[in-house]
Amino acid sequence: MSTSLLGKKLGMTQVYDADRRLYPVTVVEAGPCDVTAIKTLERDGYQAIQLGYREVKERKLSKAEIGHLRASGTNKFWKILKEFRGPTEHQVGDTVSVELFEKGEIVHVQGVSKGKGFQGVMKRHNFAGGPASHGSMFHRAPGSMGASSYPSRVWKGKKLPGQMGAKRVTVQGLKVIEVRPEENLLLISGAIPGPPGGYVIIQKAQKK
Repeated sequence: MSTSLLGKKLGMTQVYDADRRLYPVTVVEAGPCDVTAIKTLERDGYQAIQLGYREVKERKLSKAEIGHLRASGTNKFWKILKEFRGPTEHQVGDTVSVELFEKGEIVHVQGVSKGKGFQGVMKRHNFAGGPASHGSMFHRAPGSMGASSYPSRVWKGKKLPGQMGAKRVTVQGLKVIEVRPEENLLLISGAIPGPPGGYVIIQKAQKK
């Protein structure tokens, strides 16, 4: 069976458990996802299950996507398709819902972090910067590159200004506080990557 589910981050709130402990939680609309393809060793050289999430109209997809989904024998069209490696007992057309997870289960959540644009070294790498007083001429710059006649270049990996955020991030070891199958909702302890409305992948934890 599938150990992963696609979902959408709705936002954060807080809830109490039975012992009146307060948990900050992220609310995720998880599934339902349809199985759109099954990869096998004999035909494809590896084992995997492909899930579709967020049903859309046919006109919003490319011809290649429409052809792929029609080949699966379904009349539904999905905005997001994601493949998960490993053997599965599911068949094409099956539905995977939020009931895949249980209250108290440990999960890993993957998403794309908020993009912060082009940032300097103080914001991006927590550099201290120079004196703020007048006349120092050194305030928020990176400073010395640390190399002169040899090797006469900047070393790879040097912390410099650049694009910050908008990267795939996985947060491990989060606890499922509550499962609401009738609303397709998961309440997961703590914060997960991305803005409200961002798509995430929820996976059963392979390591605790």
